[in-house]
Amino acid sequence: MKVTVERAQLLKSLGHVHRVVERRNTIPVLSNVLMRAEGQQLRLKATDLDIEVVESLPAEVGQAGGTTVPAHMIYDIVRKLPDGSQVVIETVGDKGTLAVRAGRSRFTLQTIPESDFPDIAAGEMSHSFALPAKDLKRLIDKTQFAISTEETRYYLNGIYLHTVDKAGASLIRAVATDGHRLAQVEFEAPQGSAGMPGVIVPRKTVAEVQRLADDPDVAVSVELSTAKIRFRFGETVLTSKLIDGTFPDYARVIPLGNDKTLTVDKSEFSAAVDRVSTVSSERGRAVKLSAGDGKLTLSVTNPDSGSATEELEVSYEADAIDIGFNSRYLLDITSQVDGDTIELKLADPGSPTLIQDPTGPDALYVLMPMRV
Repeated sequence: MKVTVERAQLLKSLGHVHRVVERRNTIPVLSNVLMRAEGQQLRLKATDLDIEVVESLPAEVGQAGGTTVPAHMIYDIVRKLPDGSQVVIETVGDKGTLAVRAGRSRFTLQTIPESDFPDIAAGEMSHSFALPAKDLKRLIDKTQFAISTEETRYYLNGIYLHTVDKAGASLIRAVATDGHRLAQVEFEAPQGSAGMPGVIVPRKTVAEVQRLADDPDVAVSVELSTAKIRFRFGETVLTSKLIDGTFPDYARVIPLGNDKTLTVDKSEFSAAVDRVSTVSSERGRAVKLSAGDGKLTLSVTNPDSGSATEELEVSYEADAIDIGFNSRYLLDITSQVDGDTIELKLADPGSPTLIQDPTGPDALYVLMPMRV
Protein backbone atom coordinates (compact mmCIF):
# COMPACT_ATOMS: atom_id res chain seq x y z
CA MET A 1 0.00 0.00 0.00
CA LYS A 2 1.16 3.52 -0.82
CA VAL A 3 -1.09 6.55 -0.49
CA THR A 4 -0.72 10.34 -0.23
CA VAL A 5 -3.34 12.41 1.65
CA GLU A 6 -3.78 15.98 2.80
CA ARG A 7 -2.95 16.33 6.50
CA ALA A 8 -6.06 18.35 7.54
CA GLN A 9 -8.42 15.89 5.85
CA LEU A 10 -6.65 12.88 7.36
CA LEU A 11 -6.71 14.46 10.83
CA LYS A 12 -10.44 15.17 10.61
CA SER A 13 -11.22 11.62 9.47
CA LEU A 14 -8.98 10.00 12.09
CA GLY A 15 -10.66 12.26 14.66
CA HIS A 16 -14.01 10.74 13.73
CA VAL A 17 -12.92 7.09 13.83
CA HIS A 18 -10.27 6.88 16.56
CA ARG A 19 -12.67 7.92 19.35
CA VAL A 20 -14.43 4.55 19.40
CA VAL A 21 -11.14 2.75 20.09
CA GLU A 22 -10.73 1.91 23.77
CA ARG A 23 -7.39 2.90 25.32
CA ARG A 24 -6.96 -0.54 26.87
CA ASN A 25 -7.71 -3.67 24.92
CA THR A 26 -7.18 -7.35 25.61
CA ILE A 27 -7.46 -7.99 21.84
CA PRO A 28 -4.51 -6.12 20.24
CA VAL A 29 -6.15 -5.52 16.83
CA LEU A 30 -8.98 -3.57 18.52
CA SER A 31 -6.41 -0.89 19.45
CA ASN A 32 -5.80 -0.34 15.74
CA VAL A 33 -7.46 1.52 12.90
CA LEU A 34 -7.81 -0.23 9.55
CA MET A 35 -6.46 1.77 6.60
CA ARG A 36 -7.37 0.59 3.09
CA ALA A 37 -6.32 2.43 -0.07
CA GLU A 38 -8.10 1.77 -3.35
CA GLY A 39 -9.44 3.75 -6.28
CA GLN A 40 -9.08 7.42 -5.36
CA GLN A 41 -9.83 6.94 -1.67
CA LEU A 42 -8.35 6.01 1.68
CA ARG A 43 -10.88 4.21 3.87
CA LEU A 44 -10.48 4.21 7.66
CA LYS A 45 -12.30 1.83 9.99
CA ALA A 46 -12.27 1.42 13.80
CA THR A 47 -14.36 -0.69 16.17
CA ASP A 48 -14.74 -1.78 19.80
CA LEU A 49 -16.97 -4.73 18.70
CA ASP A 50 -20.09 -2.77 19.73
CA ILE A 51 -19.63 0.29 17.51
CA GLU A 52 -17.93 0.52 14.12
CA VAL A 53 -17.07 3.80 12.38
CA VAL A 54 -15.99 3.89 8.73
CA GLU A 55 -14.92 7.02 6.87
CA SER A 56 -13.55 7.56 3.36
CA LEU A 57 -11.44 10.50 2.24
CA PRO A 58 -9.93 11.53 -1.11
CA ALA A 59 -6.40 10.28 -1.66
CA GLU A 60 -3.73 9.80 -4.29
CA VAL A 61 -3.27 6.02 -4.34
CA GLY A 62 0.10 4.82 -5.61
CA GLN A 63 -0.51 1.21 -4.67
CA ALA A 64 -3.77 -0.30 -3.40
CA GLY A 65 -3.73 -2.31 -0.19
CA GLY A 66 -4.56 -2.27 3.49
CA THR A 67 -3.19 -2.74 6.99
CA THR A 68 -3.95 -1.77 10.60
CA VAL A 69 -1.96 0.59 12.86
CA PRO A 70 -2.38 1.83 16.47
CA ALA A 71 -5.31 4.26 16.30
CA HIS A 72 -4.41 6.75 19.02
CA MET A 73 -0.75 6.83 17.97
CA ILE A 74 -1.43 7.56 14.28
CA TYR A 75 -3.94 10.24 15.32
CA ASP A 76 -1.39 11.92 17.60
CA ILE A 77 1.29 11.77 14.89
CA VAL A 78 -0.95 13.39 12.26
CA ARG A 79 -2.16 15.98 14.80
CA LYS A 80 1.44 17.08 15.42
CA LEU A 81 2.44 17.29 11.75
CA PRO A 82 2.71 20.79 10.19
CA ASP A 83 -0.43 22.41 8.76
CA GLY A 84 -0.82 22.05 5.00
CA SER A 85 1.58 19.12 4.69
CA GLN A 86 1.07 16.13 2.43
CA VAL A 87 1.23 12.83 4.31
CA VAL A 88 2.67 9.76 2.57
CA ILE A 89 1.63 6.43 4.10
CA GLU A 90 3.37 3.30 2.83
CA THR A 91 3.78 -0.33 3.92
CA VAL A 92 7.43 -1.35 4.14
CA GLY A 93 8.55 -4.70 2.72
CA ASP A 94 7.56 -7.86 4.56
CA LYS A 95 8.44 -6.54 8.01
CA GLY A 96 4.85 -5.71 8.93
CA THR A 97 5.60 -2.02 9.39
CA LEU A 98 4.04 1.19 8.08
CA ALA A 99 6.06 4.27 7.16
CA VAL A 100 4.47 7.71 7.62
CA ARG A 101 6.24 10.69 6.02
CA ALA A 102 5.47 14.40 5.93
CA GLY A 103 8.05 17.10 5.19
CA ARG A 104 11.17 16.09 7.13
CA SER A 105 9.30 13.88 9.62
CA ARG A 106 9.56 10.10 9.42
CA PHE A 107 7.70 7.52 11.49
CA THR A 108 7.70 3.72 11.36
CA LEU A 109 4.79 1.96 13.05
CA GLN A 110 4.14 -1.69 13.88
CA THR A 111 1.10 -3.14 12.10
CA ILE A 112 -1.31 -6.05 12.44
CA PRO A 113 -2.60 -7.69 9.21
CA GLU A 114 -5.88 -6.41 7.74
CA SER A 115 -7.25 -9.98 7.76
CA ASP A 116 -7.29 -9.97 11.59
CA PHE A 117 -9.63 -6.97 11.76
CA PRO A 118 -13.24 -7.78 12.78
CA ASP A 119 -16.36 -6.71 10.85
CA ILE A 120 -19.58 -5.96 12.76
CA ALA A 121 -21.45 -4.11 10.02
CA ALA A 122 -22.98 -7.16 8.33
CA GLY A 123 -26.72 -7.83 8.50
CA GLU A 124 -30.00 -6.63 7.02
CA MET A 125 -31.72 -3.49 8.29
CA SER A 126 -35.54 -3.59 8.32
CA HIS A 127 -36.23 0.17 8.33
CA SER A 128 -34.52 3.22 6.88
CA PHE A 129 -35.31 6.94 6.91
CA ALA A 130 -33.56 10.29 6.63
CA LEU A 131 -33.73 13.31 8.91
CA PRO A 132 -31.81 16.59 9.16
CA ALA A 133 -28.74 16.47 11.42
CA LYS A 134 -30.18 19.34 13.49
CA ASP A 135 -33.27 17.23 14.35
CA LEU A 136 -31.15 14.21 15.29
CA LYS A 137 -28.89 16.44 17.40
CA ARG A 138 -31.92 17.93 19.12
CA LEU A 139 -33.25 14.46 19.99
CA ILE A 140 -29.91 13.67 21.62
CA ASP A 141 -29.15 17.04 23.23
CA LYS A 142 -32.51 17.19 24.99
CA THR A 143 -32.39 13.65 26.43
CA GLN A 144 -28.76 12.52 26.76
CA PHE A 145 -28.23 13.99 30.24
CA ALA A 146 -30.91 11.68 31.72
CA ILE A 147 -29.29 8.42 30.54
CA SER A 148 -28.53 6.16 33.50
CA THR A 149 -24.90 5.33 34.30
CA GLU A 150 -25.91 2.45 36.57
CA GLU A 151 -24.61 -0.65 34.80
CA THR A 152 -26.93 -3.04 36.68
CA ARG A 153 -29.95 -1.43 34.99
CA TYR A 154 -28.36 -1.83 31.57
CA TYR A 155 -31.68 -1.26 29.75
CA LEU A 156 -31.56 2.39 30.95
CA ASN A 157 -28.01 2.94 29.63
CA GLY A 158 -29.21 4.54 26.40
CA ILE A 159 -31.89 6.52 24.60
CA TYR A 160 -35.13 4.73 23.75
CA LEU A 161 -35.99 5.65 20.14
CA HIS A 162 -39.46 4.71 18.87
CA THR A 163 -42.52 5.97 17.01
CA VAL A 164 -45.87 6.84 18.56
CA ASP A 165 -49.27 7.89 17.25
CA LYS A 166 -50.62 11.01 18.92
CA ALA A 167 -53.86 12.74 17.88
CA GLY A 168 -53.69 11.06 14.47
CA ALA A 169 -50.08 12.12 13.82
CA SER A 170 -47.07 9.78 13.71
CA LEU A 171 -44.18 11.05 15.85
CA ILE A 172 -40.64 9.85 16.46
CA ARG A 173 -39.84 10.06 20.16
CA ALA A 174 -36.65 9.79 22.21
CA VAL A 175 -36.80 9.02 25.94
CA ALA A 176 -34.08 8.65 28.56
CA THR A 177 -34.38 8.09 32.31
CA ASP A 178 -32.18 7.16 35.25
CA GLY A 179 -35.05 6.61 37.69
CA HIS A 180 -34.64 10.08 39.25
CA ARG A 181 -35.47 12.14 36.17
CA LEU A 182 -36.92 11.54 32.72
CA ALA A 183 -36.48 13.45 29.46
CA GLN A 184 -38.75 13.08 26.43
CA VAL A 185 -38.60 14.88 23.09
CA GLU A 186 -40.55 14.20 19.90
CA PHE A 187 -41.27 15.55 16.43
CA GLU A 188 -42.99 14.49 13.23
CA ALA A 189 -41.85 11.03 12.19
CA PRO A 190 -39.80 10.94 8.97
CA GLN A 191 -41.02 8.91 6.01
CA GLY A 192 -39.89 5.28 6.32
CA SER A 193 -39.91 5.17 10.12
CA ALA A 194 -43.49 3.85 10.40
CA GLY A 195 -43.63 0.50 12.16
CA MET A 196 -39.98 0.60 13.20
CA PRO A 197 -39.10 -1.43 16.30
CA GLY A 198 -38.50 0.52 19.52
CA VAL A 199 -34.71 0.43 20.03
CA ILE A 200 -32.35 1.42 22.87
CA VAL A 201 -29.29 3.23 21.46
CA PRO A 202 -26.30 2.81 23.84
CA ARG A 203 -24.79 5.79 25.67
CA LYS A 204 -21.41 5.59 23.88
CA THR A 205 -23.12 5.45 20.47
CA VAL A 206 -25.27 8.45 21.40
CA ALA A 207 -22.14 10.46 22.28
CA GLU A 208 -20.45 9.58 18.96
CA VAL A 209 -23.54 10.44 16.91
CA GLN A 210 -23.81 13.76 18.75
CA ARG A 211 -20.22 14.61 17.74
CA LEU A 212 -20.75 13.56 14.13
CA ALA A 213 -23.98 15.59 13.77
CA ASP A 214 -21.98 18.83 13.72
CA ASP A 215 -23.25 20.15 10.37
CA PRO A 216 -26.96 21.02 10.88
CA ASP A 217 -27.72 21.09 7.14
CA VAL A 218 -26.60 17.53 6.40
CA ALA A 219 -29.32 14.89 5.93
CA VAL A 220 -28.53 11.87 8.09
CA SER A 221 -29.58 8.46 6.83
CA VAL A 222 -30.70 6.11 9.61
CA GLU A 223 -31.10 2.36 9.12
CA LEU A 224 -32.09 -0.01 11.90
CA SER A 225 -33.19 -3.50 12.83
CA THR A 226 -33.98 -5.06 16.20
CA ALA A 227 -30.24 -5.67 16.80
CA LYS A 228 -28.33 -2.84 15.08
CA ILE A 229 -28.55 0.79 14.00
CA ARG A 230 -26.55 2.60 11.32
CA PHE A 231 -26.09 6.34 10.82
CA ARG A 232 -24.67 7.78 7.58
CA PHE A 233 -23.23 11.30 7.64
CA GLY A 234 -21.92 11.81 4.10
CA GLU A 235 -18.66 9.82 3.94
CA THR A 236 -18.89 8.72 7.58
CA VAL A 237 -20.85 5.61 8.57
CA LEU A 238 -21.40 4.57 12.19
CA THR A 239 -22.86 1.13 12.88
CA SER A 240 -23.73 0.08 16.42
CA LYS A 241 -25.23 -2.82 18.27
CA LEU A 242 -28.35 -1.95 20.26
CA ILE A 243 -29.01 -2.68 23.92
CA ASP A 244 -30.78 -6.02 24.14
CA GLY A 245 -33.40 -5.27 26.78
CA THR A 246 -36.89 -3.93 27.40
CA PHE A 247 -37.26 -0.24 28.16
CA PRO A 248 -39.71 0.31 31.05
CA ASP A 249 -43.23 1.68 30.54
CA TYR A 250 -42.11 5.28 31.01
CA ALA A 251 -45.60 6.72 30.35
CA ARG A 252 -46.67 5.56 33.83
CA VAL A 253 -44.28 7.99 35.56
CA ILE A 254 -45.31 11.05 33.51
CA PRO A 255 -47.83 12.85 35.77
CA LEU A 256 -51.08 13.91 34.12
CA GLY A 257 -53.00 15.42 37.03
CA ASN A 258 -50.51 17.90 38.50
CA ASP A 259 -52.74 20.94 39.11
CA LYS A 260 -50.31 23.47 40.67
CA THR A 261 -48.59 25.46 37.90
CA LEU A 262 -45.53 27.58 38.67
CA THR A 263 -44.06 29.73 35.90
CA VAL A 264 -40.67 31.37 36.44
CA ASP A 265 -38.02 33.18 34.41
CA LYS A 266 -35.56 30.48 33.32
CA SER A 267 -32.29 32.39 33.68
CA GLU A 268 -33.27 33.90 37.06
CA PHE A 269 -34.37 30.50 38.36
CA SER A 270 -31.26 28.59 37.24
CA ALA A 271 -28.94 31.31 38.56
CA ALA A 272 -30.73 31.28 41.95
CA VAL A 273 -30.61 27.45 42.17
CA ASP A 274 -26.91 27.57 41.32
CA ARG A 275 -26.21 30.21 43.97
CA VAL A 276 -28.06 28.64 46.91
CA SER A 277 -26.76 25.15 46.10
CA THR A 278 -23.20 26.39 46.72
CA VAL A 279 -23.62 25.50 50.42
CA SER A 280 -25.40 22.17 49.80
CA SER A 281 -23.68 18.93 50.71
CA GLU A 282 -21.84 17.17 47.90
CA ARG A 283 -23.84 14.01 48.53
CA GLY A 284 -27.36 15.36 48.85
CA ARG A 285 -27.36 18.54 46.72
CA ALA A 286 -30.91 19.16 47.98
CA VAL A 287 -32.62 22.52 47.41
CA LYS A 288 -36.04 23.29 48.90
CA LEU A 289 -38.62 25.20 46.84
CA SER A 290 -41.36 26.98 48.81
CA ALA A 291 -44.08 28.44 46.55
CA GLY A 292 -47.01 30.63 47.52
CA ASP A 293 -48.56 34.10 46.89
CA GLY A 294 -46.61 34.77 43.69
CA LYS A 295 -43.29 34.11 45.39
CA LEU A 296 -40.81 31.26 45.26
CA THR A 297 -38.25 30.87 48.03
CA LEU A 298 -35.26 28.64 47.38
CA SER A 299 -33.41 27.44 50.46
CA VAL A 300 -30.56 25.12 51.33
CA THR A 301 -29.54 24.06 54.84
CA ASN A 302 -26.33 22.16 55.38
CA PRO A 303 -25.49 21.38 59.05
CA ASP A 304 -21.77 21.25 58.17
CA SER A 305 -21.39 24.52 56.27
CA GLY A 306 -24.40 26.82 56.71
CA SER A 307 -27.54 27.87 54.89
CA ALA A 308 -28.72 30.02 51.96
CA THR A 309 -32.06 31.45 50.78
CA GLU A 310 -33.19 33.43 47.76
CA GLU A 311 -36.61 34.74 46.77
CA LEU A 312 -37.98 35.05 43.24
CA GLU A 313 -41.17 36.55 41.86
CA VAL A 314 -43.13 33.89 39.99
CA SER A 315 -46.54 33.22 38.54
CA TYR A 316 -48.20 30.86 41.05
CA GLU A 317 -51.79 30.95 42.24
CA ALA A 318 -52.31 27.52 43.81
CA ASP A 319 -52.04 26.38 47.44
CA ALA A 320 -48.66 26.88 49.11
CA ILE A 321 -46.25 23.96 48.71
CA ASP A 322 -42.78 22.99 49.95
CA ILE A 323 -40.88 20.48 47.78
CA GLY A 324 -37.25 19.43 47.54
CA PHE A 325 -35.14 18.57 44.48
CA ASN A 326 -31.58 17.61 43.63
CA SER A 327 -30.15 20.97 42.53
CA ARG A 328 -27.89 19.44 39.87
CA TYR A 329 -30.84 17.64 38.28
CA LEU A 330 -32.83 20.90 38.29
CA LEU A 331 -29.98 22.74 36.55
CA ASP A 332 -29.57 19.94 33.99
CA ILE A 333 -33.23 20.27 33.02
CA THR A 334 -33.37 24.08 32.96
CA SER A 335 -30.34 24.13 30.65
CA GLN A 336 -32.39 22.14 28.08
CA VAL A 337 -35.26 24.64 27.96
CA ASP A 338 -35.05 26.92 24.90
CA GLY A 339 -37.57 29.60 25.94
CA ASP A 340 -37.25 32.42 28.46
CA THR A 341 -39.62 30.86 31.00
CA ILE A 342 -39.94 27.46 32.59
CA GLU A 343 -43.13 25.81 33.81
CA LEU A 344 -43.26 23.43 36.78
CA LYS A 345 -46.45 21.45 37.28
CA LEU A 346 -46.58 20.26 40.89
CA ALA A 347 -48.88 17.92 42.83
CA ASP A 348 -47.50 17.35 46.33
CA PRO A 349 -44.07 17.05 48.03
CA GLY A 350 -43.89 13.31 47.40
CA SER A 351 -44.99 13.13 43.76
CA PRO A 352 -43.03 13.62 40.53
CA THR A 353 -43.03 17.12 39.01
CA LEU A 354 -43.56 17.83 35.31
CA ILE A 355 -41.25 20.50 33.85
CA GLN A 356 -41.87 22.03 30.41
CA ASP A 357 -40.99 24.91 28.15
CA PRO A 358 -44.34 26.72 27.67
CA THR A 359 -43.28 27.67 24.13
CA GLY A 360 -42.00 24.21 23.14
CA PRO A 361 -44.56 21.44 23.73
CA ASP A 362 -42.42 18.84 21.94
CA ALA A 363 -40.15 18.30 25.00
CA LEU A 364 -41.03 17.44 28.59
CA TYR A 365 -39.11 16.50 31.72
CA VAL A 366 -40.11 14.65 34.87
CA LEU A 367 -38.19 15.08 38.13
CA MET A 368 -38.63 13.02 41.29
CA PRO A 369 -38.63 15.07 44.52
CA MET A 370 -36.24 14.67 47.47
CA ARG A 371 -37.11 14.73 51.13
CA VAL A 372 -35.76 17.98 52.67
